[in-house]
Amino acid sequence: MREPDSALLQLGREQMRELGYRVVDLIVDHLENLPNEPAMRVRSREGLERLLREPLPRQGSAPGDVIRTVTGKVFQSIGHINHPRFFGFIPTPGNYVGVLADMLTAGYAPFCGTWLEGSGPAEIEIITLDWLKELFSFPESAGGLFLSGGSMANLTGLAAAREHWAGTDRQQHVFYCSDQTHTSVDRALRILGYRRDQICRLPSSDTFRLSPAILRSAIARDRAAGRLPAGVIVNVGSTNTGAIDPLPQIADVCEAEGLWLHADGAFGAAAIFSPRGKALLEGIDRVESLTLDPHKWLFQPYVSGCLLVRDPLVLQRAFHILPEYLLDAETHGREINFCDYGPELTRPFRALKLWMSLKVFGTDAFSAAVDRGIGMAEFAESVLHESAAWEIVSPAQIGIVVFRYVAGDVAEEDLDEVNRRLAHRAAEDGRCVATTTVLNGRTVLRMCTINPRTT
Repeated sequence: MREPDSALLQLGREQMRELGYRVVDLIVDHLENLPNEPAMRVRSREGLERLLREPLPRQGSAPGDVIRTVTGKVFQSIGHINHPRFFGFIPTPGNYVGVLADMLTAGYAPFCGTWLEGSGPAEIEIITLDWLKELFSFPESAGGLFLSGGSMANLTGLAAAREHWAGTDRQQHVFYCSDQTHTSVDRALRILGYRRDQICRLPSSDTFRLSPAILRSAIARDRAAGRLPAGVIVNVGSTNTGAIDPLPQIADVCEAEGLWLHADGAFGAAAIFSPRGKALLEGIDRVESLTLDPHKWLFQPYVSGCLLVRDPLVLQRAFHILPEYLLDAETHGREINFCDYGPELTRPFRALKLWMSLKVFGTDAFSAAVDRGIGMAEFAESVLHESAAWEIVSPAQIGIVVFRYVAGDVAEEDLDEVNRRLAHRAAEDGRCVATTTVLNGRTVLRMCTINPRTT
């Protein structure tokens, strides 16, 4: 086998094939053996420094040796978010078709910022967005784009909300959400130039949902103070409990008050694929903008986020800039430059993995997989009910159940620390991962069971 042609940063044909087959074999073996492996491996910074630290290399190394370092050292120090016993945070189950899509994208290297350089990928993105619009009953005129994840999708959707209010005094805008809303919303609004006091976090109900009555009162209070209520962010599957805010009632409030309604469905919006889940999302078709993350409950590898908007022209007004070096790429007619609808000019082909997965498996398979995640959380809750040592803090809903260890031999003042230790011990042991959160001032455990390969 000839050595790499260093000056061209290129490997020989046979070497590329051999290394490619080796990588595919490694991935397939990893996925097949994953249930028998620990769900989490964490090493200390000091340990990893000893294992991996080296000077900047002036000469190259054999590619096989480098791959062995990655698989044998780097990837032996991670939490496997696609593991069937990884219940922490919001897992990313992934699927192998999505892996192949990422390999194809990396190999063909399409640029997906402009139609000129990526017309085929842009058309696939348009079609995939149209499929999602159909599922959520958005109007045919709606639009959107694929982004890196929920944080960037929330930022882009809220930038559209800000643009909607162009010409008004932005210093007086107020945005409302519940105390269960993901902090990416706070970060997005701060990046967009809003002060902390322009983000109104309202107390959630005893079911951890935004109360329409409390929202109305806050809007009336701010209007009386001369402020300008601008938008509401609703949770469509909160990270803490999976709670879905009462969409029809909050949509009524926003419609009556003239507010932009943004739905953070990064996790829970995918429930639309399931008949059970769809029933819980009544009113989702009334939002102005909707975030969802295919790399969560749509079973795609990292990274894949998505934003749908009722009026894509608002996005275009917020982001379109045409410098002299992009004049050749200006579109006419039905062609779309997706760089005009979001913050990225350089965009990878993120839509391919979802498009390929839907083509290969079909929506019926996605529906069954989503239903399975919902059912696994309900099963976990039923097991917890069998012992008085556990308290259900938030019942199972769309794949998340929240609970707490409350055995009688532990004093009340020690329960928070005991529950934290349980989560840490599980992670250290590696067999499974369940993370903590805080609800009503108490440390609780939560399980997110959306991996369809969880038994």
